[in-house]
Amino acid sequence: MGGMASSVDTVGAVLFILWTVAMWAAVAVLAYANRGVVKPWLYKSSVGLIGLGVVGQLGHFQEHVSQAGYWVAHPLSPAWMTPWANSLARGMGQIDMTKPSLGMEILHLTGNFIFLAGLVGIVLITKRATGHLQSRKWAKMGVWMQGIHGLEHVILTLSVVLGASRAIGLSTWFGTIPPGPALTTYRVWWHFVANLIGTGILAVSLYHLWREKRAVKAGYQPELAGDGAAAAPVTVPGAGRTTETPAGPETCPAGRGTPDSGTDAAEPALAGRTG
Repeated sequence: MGGMASSVDTVGAVLFILWTVAMWAAVAVLAYANRGVVKPWLYKSSVGLIGLGVVGQLGHFQEHVSQAGYWVAHPLSPAWMTPWANSLARGMGQIDMTKPSLGMEILHLTGNFIFLAGLVGIVLITKRATGHLQSRKWAKMGVWMQGIHGLEHVILTLSVVLGASRAIGLSTWFGTIPPGPALTTYRVWWHFVANLIGTGILAVSLYHLWREKRAVKAGYQPELAGDGAAAAPVTVPGAGRTTETPAGPETCPAGRGTPDSGTDAAEPALAGRTG
């Protein structure tokens, strides 16, 4: 990283940390609100949480792609970060200037938790939908994987905070790999592969969420229709689907559709037909 932090570095670091905190505050609010009756703002807020998580992961993943690309061109050089990542790391490193790698560890920790919050958002938005949703299945898989990856970053960051000479975690083989090309190679590719898999899971989950959006959104519709009567499923003959119509005396008049009436529910559709 090198150099003293500028005001731009500081502002960027503060905003990035606030973004992470806001994402998890939103997760807490949405998780609590989803326990009760449906509220108009729940669906759109969940969509917003997912969107911010996707934006965060696009930035996070491109950083790992850039690092891997730099390693391919310079395999014996120290680890490299993009200018914007260096700026954020310098700003975050001001927490303790005696630990040069602290800012970088905090940056990757917060980036991972923004991504994780987005995956949790998919789990939350699909909570009210009935049936087995592929989007929810894949999002849960992503939450487990990124939760473990997030724990790795927590351990890496805490080890530096507590004074370890180098970060301790799975991606450093618990600090046993000495600084140099071997450590750089192992750590760069370890995190690249982890983020590649996690981003792939996110993409599949989003694909299914788009396909299942009608079922998901239906879970946020009011449970009552029309004048307050409960909506009853009605099968449309030959259409292979059901629609919702208000159940009540006006919808189902007495005697209509019974053998004694001499008519059936499909009669209005036959009116005016000849031959």
